[in-house]
Amino acid sequence: MTITLSGQESEDLKKAAKQADGFIASGNDLLVEKGNFPNAEAEYRKAIAKNPESTTAKYNLANAYYDSEKYDEALQRYKESTKVATSKQAKHKAFHNQGNTFMEQKKYKEAVEAYKNALRNDPTDDETRYNLALAKKMLEEEQQKNDQNQDKDDQNKDQNQDQNENKENQDKKEGENDKDNKDNKDKEGDQEDQGDKGDDEDKDQQGDQDKKEEGEPKDDQKDQDQGDGDKKEQQKPQQMPGQLSPQQIKNLLEAMNNEEKKVQDKINAEKAKGAKVKTDKDW
Repeated sequence: MTITLSGQESEDLKKAAKQADGFIASGNDLLVEKGNFPNAEAEYRKAIAKNPESTTAKYNLANAYYDSEKYDEALQRYKESTKVATSKQAKHKAFHNQGNTFMEQKKYKEAVEAYKNALRNDPTDDETRYNLALAKKMLEEEQQKNDQNQDKDDQNKDQNQDQNENKENQDKKEGENDKDNKDNKDKEGDQEDQGDKGDDEDKDQQGDQDKKEEGEPKDDQKDQDQGDGDKKEQQKPQQMPGQLSPQQIKNLLEAMNNEEKKVQDKINAEKAKGAKVKTDKDW
């Protein structure tokens, strides 16, 4: 479908495009000759407002952002330029500079794709081909570094996991040792209690034995007493067989004396009466 413009509309577009070209030229002068980026940016924006389909206005504004290290703004304008560009040469330049912007941001994967798109529109550009090779090399080195970092992270993770497991095992072992020590202490306490109980029982038994032995002589004392008895027995006069003991003799003498006393008393009594007394014993 072809859109047909009226003569007036066509004239207006041409006028707007001419005005846009004027703003672009002014912006180039401010930027290149005077280095006045803010005013140059304003001129480029005016050009885009007058002619939104102007590839040059968007491309030049993107270059201005790139030179000012405003890379995000530059990428946005380069993308807009590739969309409105009608020639392969214009697309090639926009993709090429888009790749350069990604390289400044160290986005090597995106840069590789941008340079490939630039070469699709101009396969003969050696500068783009060189930049593509550089971007691929940087991407490869980045991937290797990431792999090494990942391996290192995995190694550190494994090491940390091993350390955590070792710590858990150590804590578990210490806990078991603490439990064993506690059990041993409890057993020692029970043994001490049992020992104290045994000592108390021994003391009670010893006390009962002491009380019991208070009422009876000790074996040594018994032996001593028995020895004393034997000693006393040895000290007594030994009685010969068939002889009277001294006590028997004493008793016999006392009996004879008593008998004589009775006889004497009787004689005295007879004398007092004048009677004759018989002195012979009656046997």
